Amino acid sequence: MKHNWQTRNFEDCLSQIVYTKKIPKKYFLISGKFPIVSQEVNLVNGYWDNKKDLFRAASPLILFGDHTKVFKYIDFDFVLGADGVKILKPKDILNPKFFYYQLTGLSLKDLGYARHFRILKEKMITYPSLSEQRRIVGILDEVFDKIEVAKKNAEKNLQNAKELFESYLQSVFTNGGDDWDKKTLKEISFEFARGKSKHRPRNDKKLYGGKYPFIQTGDIRNCNHYITKYSQTYNEIGLAQSKLWSKGTICITIAANIAETAILDFDACFPDSVIGIVVDPKITNNDFVEYLLQSFKSIIKQKGKGSAQDNINLATFEHELFPFPPLKTQKQIVAKLDRLSTATKKLEKIYEQKIADLEELKKSILNKAFAGEL
Repeated sequence: MKHNWQTRNFEDCLSQIVYTKKIPKKYFLISGKFPIVSQEVNLVNGYWDNKKDLFRAASPLILFGDHTKVFKYIDFDFVLGADGVKILKPKDILNPKFFYYQLTGLSLKDLGYARHFRILKEKMITYPSLSEQRRIVGILDEVFDKIEVAKKNAEKNLQNAKELFESYLQSVFTNGGDDWDKKTLKEISFEFARGKSKHRPRNDKKLYGGKYPFIQTGDIRNCNHYITKYSQTYNEIGLAQSKLWSKGTICITIAANIAETAILDFDACFPDSVIGIVVDPKITNNDFVEYLLQSFKSIIKQKGKGSAQDNINLATFEHELFPFPPLKTQKQIVAKLDRLSTATKKLEKIYEQKIADLEELKKSILNKAFAGEL
């Protein structure tokens, strides 16, 4: 329980707030004397040799960015590679690591970036004696190190599950038999064309809010094999300037998130940044073609490199040949891939849930720590 804990306003706990400007990325060095710290996932993102930009961490500091939702604890000399960041140095009444852990326990979710620091100013910080702070920090360090190891193992297992499926997918289409034919996508299709979105501006509100699902590149990227949900719809005006593609149509993104593929699980419209393929069932089936395109994703993406924004188009596929075995073999391949995909998704859910549970465990332990229950 909390005995002799004190409470102060967030700002009253700080001896210094440093507002800094970033070092331009063109000056980043592969090697140098001083670590460059930014708001990105990795704490150190390069090294810098200019001593005048060095921020000396005489005591550990907390890095907090307006354009990010994370705090970072720094206990070494560094230079800053990001602007919009505040460096928070607590007063001597607080163990810096204790202060950091308390900040990470605050919920900033769904708050606007510019509001973060103002919201922080309204927070109250509770703390015990310095010796008790050090004891709590010791417990948290030990427990969080173990949680981090478990989390990394789960993340590795998750990655391994995904790579297993990718590896099998690649082997299927690179080790074809003598009876496999080479065909273009147009040759195996009744229809092979870009979607339609004639109206400008594309985001005109009068096009939306009806009964016709409208699929965009992000919807295709975020699904797995089949598009089963949507977040936007066209009305009659939207439909009139577009086209309604039938359930079973294969979608390929050709701009923004290029070479992502999936199959429509319902009738839907999509813009000209997506190619639609309606396959000839006498030659192939949509499941086989979507798996096939998944296996060729890296090759297709490479063909879209070189412009200001990566993109591909119908001409990209004009002479590109893909392997097609007899229909019976295609169905056997799809059945195997479906089984492996289902098993892989089950594993992914297990590992994703474990990662989520570990994050919840961290929050629970932090709550106990600052409720005086450790």
